[in-house]
Amino acid sequence: MELEGKVWKDGKFWLVEVPTIDVCTQGRTRKEALMMIENAILELLIEYFQKIEAKNIKLEILDHEKNIIGIKASNNNLMLSFSLIRQREMSKSTVREVAGRLGSKSPNAYAQYERGKMRISLDQYECLLQAANPDCSAILRLV
Repeated sequence: MELEGKVWKDGKFWLVEVPTIDVCTQGRTRKEALMMIENAILELLIEYFQKIEAKNIKLEILDHEKNIIGIKASNNNLMLSFSLIRQREMSKSTVREVAGRLGSKSPNAYAQYERGKMRISLDQYECLLQAANPDCSAILRLV
């Protein structure tokens, strides 16, 4: 599984964006921009998860055709949890509000997904993502 992003040149700089996790950066070369997005994602994962698994996660940035990139992680569950958090924050929703959209009265049940405590299937992910941010759709590549 890969999170999908895009890379493009704008003037003197190369820009990279991964909408599902709301991360973007730039570099003077395409290679530098891809390295910068990897570093940005790793730093955010450590900030959000401050656990040993976040510090040990390995990312691979795959440069696909034209302007498409893929972000592949050694821990898919952690990346899916991270995207749920980022999308909930983008929608300015609370954990309780997301749980309510899922039909649950217990915010703790949903919070377990964001903490990476529960394995997330792709079907669950789509449902959880819509609850976290009703305006978002997942951009995943299955490889």
